[in-house]
Amino acid sequence: MSLPAFQALLLTSLAMAIAMPVAAQKAPPMPPVNPDSALYEVAVEPGVSYEDVVDSLKVVSEGENFVNPANLPIGEHLRARGQAPEGPLEVRAFCNLGLGAEIMLDHPEFVTFAPCRIAIYQRKGQLYLGLARPTFDLKSIHDPTPKAQKAAQELERILLHIIDKARQGDI
Repeated sequence: MSLPAFQALLLTSLAMAIAMPVAAQKAPPMPPVNPDSALYEVAVEPGVSYEDVVDSLKVVSEGENFVNPANLPIGEHLRARGQAPEGPLEVRAFCNLGLGAEIMLDHPEFVTFAPCRIAIYQRKGQLYLGLARPTFDLKSIHDPTPKAQKAAQELERILLHIIDKARQGDI
């Protein structure tokens, strides 16, 4: 290969690497789920903005047949009262009625935990996503049916996938 061709290839490769979105870069694996905790927490990857996270949550959840029936902008309400959280502080509700029905038809009291919740918050300059784990919520139900257990596991699996994409700003 001639020197000019090599330089052109090198410049093209460098330009592509610089232009590569953060989401396309390899993120470390998600931390393991602690079966003894109701909360699953993961840090948002460097270079991924709050807006990237929100866009990703919207697109990926819709692709997984989840709806987002409510958002609770807790941070905005605190700011309106003169208190200032460090950054975003909100809860976004997500629902897959098919999977939720698999639980609630056997255990209507599970509606107490519905819809599923993903929080976006900042602590010490780091943006985080937190999930209230459906499988942990199901532990509060007396003698859950195998159908309900399977549905809660599937809900959690998909919600973890949604969070994994969102922490990377991936759509």
